[in-house]
Amino acid sequence: MVRVRRPSPQTVAVLAALAEAGDGWSHGYDLCRALGLKAGTVYPILIRLTERGHVETSWETDPPRGRPARHLYRLNTAGAELARAVAAPARAADGATSPRLAPGPA
Repeated sequence: MVRVRRPSPQTVAVLAALAEAGDGWSHGYDLCRALGLKAGTVYPILIRLTERGHVETSWETDPPRGRPARHLYRLNTAGAELARAVAAPARAADGATSPRLAPGPA
């Protein structure tokens, strides 16, 4: 018997943020700032989504001078379908218009 787990609210938020970017690439740091989540939360989610075949990754090809290349992330077709599937129930459960998380207390 296969156990199906619902994604965490943080995973739903990452999926929604990547879905909003469409075909564009996103940096993990930018996702952390936009979602108000710590890197220790966002990067494991991105790694897990990549391993499960929902996110594709790439390295920045032309980083600005003086800064190392950053890892880039975007949803593939399977990831976009997952984002659509989890976004509607998350909005209905929260009564919100977007599954993004608000920054927590400092």
